[in-house]
Amino acid sequence: MKSTLLILCLFAFTLGGVAQGNSSIAVANPNVEGLYATPEMCAKMIRLELSKLNKYSVYDKFDMQDLYDSNEAYKTSCLSKKCLVEFGQKLGANYMMTGSFDLLGNKIVITLKMIDVANNSVYKSGLKEFTNQEKELQRMVEVLLTEMLDIPVNKELSDRLKFDNDIITKANVGKVSNAGPRVGVGFMTGAFYEYANRSKSQGGLDIFPAVSMIGYQLEAQYVGTDNFSALAEFIFNVNGLEQGKFIPTLSILNGFRFGDSAWEFAFGPGFTLTKTSMGRFVDGDYQTQREYQDYWEGEFNPNSGESYNSHMNNPDYLDIMNTMEETLDDRADVKGAFMFVMAFGRTFRSGALNIPVNIFYSSRGGGGIAGINIGFNVTKKKTTVMTGL
Repeated sequence: MKSTLLILCLFAFTLGGVAQGNSSIAVANPNVEGLYATPEMCAKMIRLELSKLNKYSVYDKFDMQDLYDSNEAYKTSCLSKKCLVEFGQKLGANYMMTGSFDLLGNKIVITLKMIDVANNSVYKSGLKEFTNQEKELQRMVEVLLTEMLDIPVNKELSDRLKFDNDIITKANVGKVSNAGPRVGVGFMTGAFYEYANRSKSQGGLDIFPAVSMIGYQLEAQYVGTDNFSALAEFIFNVNGLEQGKFIPTLSILNGFRFGDSAWEFAFGPGFTLTKTSMGRFVDGDYQTQREYQDYWEGEFNPNSGESYNSHMNNPDYLDIMNTMEETLDDRADVKGAFMFVMAFGRTFRSGALNIPVNIFYSSRGGGGIAGINIGFNVTKKKTTVMTGL
């Protein structure tokens, strides 16, 4: 019986030793300047990230409430080592932690210090500068705590949040990504307007001179600051499907986007498939070189006394043939063509939804297409956890 009791006592002692194995730590409200977050919110973030490390027994705010009620300074201004040691002694904590969260220009600076209560000394401290992304404060705390406590850091997260003093950066500073689907409408002008209205028998499209546009935009930022981004944009569109036409285009643009207002403009080359022939309008009808030559040869009358050579060298005929130029002709063979594209617009935001709206003009060969396109994409955000402690 005694041996059984001895074993039970040893077992209980062992469990008690495990339960008490982690040192205890309490977090005093830090100093916060320039941010929307309150000192209480920042303290919650620190407590939560400390608990996730599973290295310390973390006091929650309810454990500290009695001392807050007895001395308001513990809640509002306990930042010095002397105050933290006194606070920790009254709590019975092994360590105390506090710090500061400051918005300085375009960066957030977080400092943390960990006080050894028994030794009345600073045990650990850390300071880190982050980009101004206040919604990511909790992850900033995670990065700083892991570095400060010599725990392997999530490098991808650290690189994404760190502040870079260079003006040019490869990070996502200032970036609003507009990659995603696009829809729009384009109105044909100049030679394209005539081509759309021309009858099929004369090589025209015989369609209404406005076409739908369905496509997708990809983009890559190569320069970024808080107020400016330079982008390479790749836009693929298929036009005219509603009128039974398949007109593909690919635009490669150099774009510039400005700050929170998200105004932008872009320009660059475009590529498309087209059909053209050498020809011109004669008496209101479009004639290719081959068609007009056949017509003129058919007009030759050997009984008129005019020789064939004289007929084919008629000044009127030669004038028409020599003034023919490359013209859009749906009867010709398909080939590639270049165009110049300009666009101007703005991105409107509603929560995580980005809605880019752009006015554009695509110019080629005496005509072009002017129009508007609209896109949408959703900004992917990680959820910030703000509960529990």
